[in-house]
Amino acid sequence: MSLSRRELFAGAGLAGASVLGFHQRSSAVEGPKQVDVVVVGAGLSGLMAARQLKKLGKTVHVLEARDRTGGRMVRKATNNGHFIDLGGQWGGQSHHRLHALVKEMGLEIYPTYKTGKASLVWDKKNSLADLATDYDEGLLFLNSSQIGQSDAEVAKAKATLTQYRKLVASVDPIAPWNTPNAVELDRITIRSWLERNSASPVSTFMLEMLSNVGGSGGFDAWDVSMLHSIWTQAISPQGDYPETWLIKGAAGQVAERLTEELSEFITLNSPVNVIEQVNDTVKVIYSNGRVITAKAVIVAIPPPLRQRIVFRPALRPETRSFLQRNPMGSMIKVLAIYDQAFWRSKGMSGLGIGNQKTLQFMADSSPPEGTPGVIASFVTASRAAEFQQLSQAEQRSAVLTDLVSYLGNDAAQPNELVLQNWNHEDWMSGAFTSYVTPGAWTTYGQYWQEPHGRVHWAGTEASTRWRGYLEGALEAAAHASNAILRQI
Repeated sequence: MSLSRRELFAGAGLAGASVLGFHQRSSAVEGPKQVDVVVVGAGLSGLMAARQLKKLGKTVHVLEARDRTGGRMVRKATNNGHFIDLGGQWGGQSHHRLHALVKEMGLEIYPTYKTGKASLVWDKKNSLADLATDYDEGLLFLNSSQIGQSDAEVAKAKATLTQYRKLVASVDPIAPWNTPNAVELDRITIRSWLERNSASPVSTFMLEMLSNVGGSGGFDAWDVSMLHSIWTQAISPQGDYPETWLIKGAAGQVAERLTEELSEFITLNSPVNVIEQVNDTVKVIYSNGRVITAKAVIVAIPPPLRQRIVFRPALRPETRSFLQRNPMGSMIKVLAIYDQAFWRSKGMSGLGIGNQKTLQFMADSSPPEGTPGVIASFVTASRAAEFQQLSQAEQRSAVLTDLVSYLGNDAAQPNELVLQNWNHEDWMSGAFTSYVTPGAWTTYGQYWQEPHGRVHWAGTEASTRWRGYLEGALEAAAHASNAILRQI
């Protein structure tokens, strides 16, 4: 049965990508027998690491478990031919690697639309407010005098956030276990800290929303320690405006172009089973029996997926314990497509924030001309766990109810409503990134970035700069490929 114009595309994952997948396929059937470097994972980080090594004269081959490349960087065509990103889409003002790559490819970027008022829905009451001109002076990213709270309530919320920012400033970004009071901070959850230190529901919501929807998010405030929370904000600071610009034609085309460039060096449908090191040689066994030998390997997949690989010799016990405490965040991306960005004519920016049941945050992701109009949002953490138990009709109703709360009745009938459930992805199992459970950093984390002999780590989860973002994926790729160049 064909899907109607207003049908809900419930994201059952990208595995059956006839509807959702728009990436180039590699024509390679089987990899070579020997190369300098094998890269495990054809997401942005793996593709960039392979590209850098190849440019420097190394022979490389990329093994990808899926039937497509791109990882969490994948786009989809809407019914009217516009492209939307089902995964990562934004660049930030200090995302220099991503900006340089996009420029090199000749792609056009444009600023995220922020003209007009933001919509705040607080305790089911809607109000409009200006964006804060200074992140640290605002509340909920908004002008604190316009959020409908008393001066006393604003002062209490700001006091809590000031205390939090002082903790963020104290973090050792490379070695968070060396942060002052690290053990104590690692044993208390964000929720527990808020119960002790937040006298305002506004500051409590703000920090919980950073956990749920921030670029290193997808988890609840009771899932992680304060140490992990402040570390993520130290290396991926929201105050540095990481959602500043978008790519015309969608970010997913970056991975597509990298795939085209490297296509003869990529083998799809090839999960890696074993990585075995003997002296200066690494043997990679994939697809249950095929073998490539190499001088080094880059594993560019999230921590939970690394546990599917048998390492010989085995990973050190602390590393294995740390990986076991690195689950993926729960994330369902929501994209509502309209004929035009109708909110702009109402003097609204399309930014929405609120303590809603389903959608806490949304933003205008339309092209500059506003045609079509695109709103991007997320269902995250425990909200996502509850949401994905609903029927398609119930999911649609929940999303549209919140969209109407933010944008008015014009939001009730999008041309398309796309839900990409990253939790259903077998070779991802969540997004934006992984998180670290309480106590894990100070007990097991000291070796989290160290190579395992000739095995090096990449993927955005391996970065100490902009972890959880496309920029972090590029940072990790550069770090891993440079380390290999020194080694071989």
